[in-house]
Amino acid sequence: MGGSPAPFADIGKKAKDLLNKDYIFDQKFTLTMLSATGTELVATGLKKDEFFFGDLSTLYKGKNTIVDMKIDSYSNMSAKVTVNNLLPTAKASISFRIPDHKSGKLDVQYVHPHATINSSIGLNPTPLLDISATIGSQDLCLGGEVGFDTATASLTKCNVGIGLNKTDFSTALILGDKGETLKASYVHTVNQNTAIGAELTHSIYNYNSSTFTIGSSHAVDSFTAVKTRFSDKGRAGIVVQREWRPNSLVTFSAEYDPKAAVNASPRLGLALALKP
Repeated sequence: MGGSPAPFADIGKKAKDLLNKDYIFDQKFTLTMLSATGTELVATGLKKDEFFFGDLSTLYKGKNTIVDMKIDSYSNMSAKVTVNNLLPTAKASISFRIPDHKSGKLDVQYVHPHATINSSIGLNPTPLLDISATIGSQDLCLGGEVGFDTATASLTKCNVGIGLNKTDFSTALILGDKGETLKASYVHTVNQNTAIGAELTHSIYNYNSSTFTIGSSHAVDSFTAVKTRFSDKGRAGIVVQREWRPNSLVTFSAEYDPKAAVNASPRLGLALALKP
């Protein structure tokens, strides 16, 4: 057992990715270009129902500094500056959005061989405070997170969890929503091409609101992957992703919900990511 534990947000991440990643039910286009100076330029377009959203972002990575800036089709601008190695095993970042003058935020992460601590504070008179910590190793970690709203003097979140990661499986147990929800997940790597997983979410105070989802991921060949998921409510989804050229992906998603409105069509999505 070696290496620092993952951040609290990454407990159960393998199950989240297996059951949710790439399930996009809109039309999305992404073009990524890399300049000679190393700056990455990304243009994104998203059509959701009858609405279209777009943004343009740049990402610059220096020796110890990362600068990420984005502007969208509604003239909103966001920026994030990250300084690595601010202290040994620590990094900090400042982010903000324009024109939201209360959106400024400072994030600090400290990584120890047996602990990882993340903290966040809003840069305004009544900030939101968030802190999370995990102890253990890359294989086994235990952690928690707390959020506090200084404007109302109230907790916004209070969650604890434990995660176990091995070569062929990953499992996690999280008590979330201030102790009201219990979530358990498990992912098993059958072989280098196939993985299966399941997630159970149980409401402690409402026994009728539990949900159960199973899913799988399979690499058909070196360029094609297929994912499926099924829920206890009868909802079924599938993702087919194809790397049609190096670093360029086309992804088709579909989902059928038998409890949707009468005569409702299955949800469909198409995403195209180009990286010349």
